[in-house]
Amino acid sequence: MTAPERSLSRGVVTRYAIGSIGTGGFATLPGLVLVYYLTDTLGVAALVAGLVVTAAKVWDVVIDPWIGERSDRALARTGTRRTWMIVGAVALPVGFVLTFAVPAGLDPAASGTWVFVAFLATATAFSVFQVPYIALPAELTSDYDARTRLLTWRVVVLTVAILLFGAGGPEVRAAFADEHVGYLVMAVVAGVVIGAGMLVASFTAARGAPSGRHEPRSLRAGYAEGFGALRRSRPFRDLLAAFVLQGLATGVMLAGAQFVATWVLHDESAVTFLFIALIAPAVLCAPVWQQVARRVGKERGFAIASILFAVAAASLVGMLWAPGAWVYAPVALAGAAYAGMQSLPMAMLPDVISHDARQHGEGRAGSFGGIWTAGETAGMALGATLLTIALAVTGYVESAGSTVVEQPAAAVVGIVVSFSLLPAALVLLSLVPIGRYPLRRHDIQADAALRAVAL
Repeated sequence: MTAPERSLSRGVVTRYAIGSIGTGGFATLPGLVLVYYLTDTLGVAALVAGLVVTAAKVWDVVIDPWIGERSDRALARTGTRRTWMIVGAVALPVGFVLTFAVPAGLDPAASGTWVFVAFLATATAFSVFQVPYIALPAELTSDYDARTRLLTWRVVVLTVAILLFGAGGPEVRAAFADEHVGYLVMAVVAGVVIGAGMLVASFTAARGAPSGRHEPRSLRAGYAEGFGALRRSRPFRDLLAAFVLQGLATGVMLAGAQFVATWVLHDESAVTFLFIALIAPAVLCAPVWQQVARRVGKERGFAIASILFAVAAASLVGMLWAPGAWVYAPVALAGAAYAGMQSLPMAMLPDVISHDARQHGEGRAGSFGGIWTAGETAGMALGATLLTIALAVTGYVESAGSTVVEQPAAAVVGIVVSFSLLPAALVLLSLVPIGRYPLRRHDIQADAALRAVAL
């Protein structure tokens, strides 16, 4: 165990990982139920529902680079990123509850507008926390393997959070006969837990001496800082491209899970078992990917995990001919691969940031985090949009409240293909930028050695 890894205390690792209760909850629950809430409870057309969710996410993409630069400026001015993280942690639960508090009886247009405004505010609060949160690992340790350890335990907590929110959220909702009440209670419980997790992680951000290096800047200059990082860093471009493509894949699968349970497996509660099958292997396998990264490198481990996920997802197309309990086996394989697809690129990001710092100076981790979060958000949001386009094209029939409808065969085909072949193709495409990623262990170790000499 290296000295830098020993200095990364168990308390720091634990508090940082707890933040993923919040990020996992917010990434999972809206992606799982929000489109379904809009189409099957509020009666909003599928394509419009997709636009409502996507528009709020597009706003996040717009503001994330600015938040990143502002976070860097706050670090230079105050010596910590903590304040922004606390503001996001406190504000998010309020917006989350409002998103699912649409009064019964509103017409679909008014309901869609309500959800759009409330979800826009919620997504903004999430970005205020998430961007500096993503920036922290590059500043907590400079050791190649210690970063993998830090992000591995974050992903362990993340996958547990996905299970708890993905399986528990619909169960809370289903406990109430009135769908509106069920969604509201679900939002209150989830919002409190999400905010608490974020608040704990906020105190991982260290307090140091202000550097005073960031002078007041215009809004345009703030964006220029973030996109400048993307332009000058090839490793960042490659890693981000792979992560966005995989975000599209997981986004379309996440948004489609409830539709698969309802219209393919013919059991709304099956979404709970889908999540258990996905997440239980992910929790167990996250430490395995840490060991894989130690042996073959993070970039090769990332590629292996991606191939396994693509194979598992593609096999699910068999649901078209034989839907049944067998689907949980490939979903479990996808879950084992998903742990590597999350932990390894996130452990590679601080390597990218430190490599850039060696060449261009430190203090820009927030700008990298802003662009990264914008890309991740865009991928997940557009994944849900891809699903709603498929639903609209294949003739999916919306419903309001307890109204019973029948889906055309084409719509069922669209749901299955969106859950299997489409994400598999996107993940296979991500192997192209993964193959171009240039940084290896010896590059990061050289960066750390030069940084130690400079200090």
